[in-house]
Amino acid sequence: MSISLFPVFVIGLFGSVHCVGMCGGIVGALSAAPALARSARPFPVPVRHAGVKRTAHLNVAAYNLGRIGSYMAAGALAGGVAGARTLSALPSLQLAAYWLANLMLVALGLHLMDAWRALEWLEQGGRALWRHVQPLTRALGPVGGPGKMFVAGTLWGWLPCGMVYSVLFTAMLSGSAASGAAVMLAFGLGTLPMLLSLGLAGARLRTLLQLRKVRLLSGLLVAGFGLAGVARAVGGMPSWLPTLCISPAGVPA
Repeated sequence: MSISLFPVFVIGLFGSVHCVGMCGGIVGALSAAPALARSARPFPVPVRHAGVKRTAHLNVAAYNLGRIGSYMAAGALAGGVAGARTLSALPSLQLAAYWLANLMLVALGLHLMDAWRALEWLEQGGRALWRHVQPLTRALGPVGGPGKMFVAGTLWGWLPCGMVYSVLFTAMLSGSAASGAAVMLAFGLGTLPMLLSLGLAGARLRTLLQLRKVRLLSGLLVAGFGLAGVARAVGGMPSWLPTLCISPAGVPA
């Protein structure tokens, strides 16, 4: 079963506006941890500004590497559970999963636009899982270097998030563990520019991204991908548009 990774990347890119509230504060706070720790020393030690900046950059990169690694693991689990043989043996199940994946994208777009908060139940349900993962973060102690940031990112990659869950349906549709991991890698790379910028630019960028028109545009684009997929399922789109939607084999063009 083949899935175009381009729309998944773009969904991550524009859907990551949702990350402003979910992860932006975490990234900004953790990336500043080394500098804050130094400033709290009872006898201040002169620190080269370039060194502090470099450490912050490494921390943000390490955090996101761990986060995307968790996404890939979740994608591998989702794709592996469904299995290519299962979906290919049941065409009706494959088509139903295709519809569900695209309708989830439409719901995500409406969620981003604050037009319909349909995905909140997913985030609330996922908090049960996070309650088991969150205590592990206490073992890290004060977060400082890239190693601890990588572990923190790996743990926070399981943070309940309606956007991640929406794309996990696509990973399940991929039909194999490797394809599911690839789907979530493409999604994670799409979210990377936003979260790297949030980690380095902080509150100023968060303020900009919370503007109504930014969320509206992002939501429209994400919902558009879902609607394109639905149109393909009913055979109502030109032949050149399937590259802009989730495109598993066997779904009517």
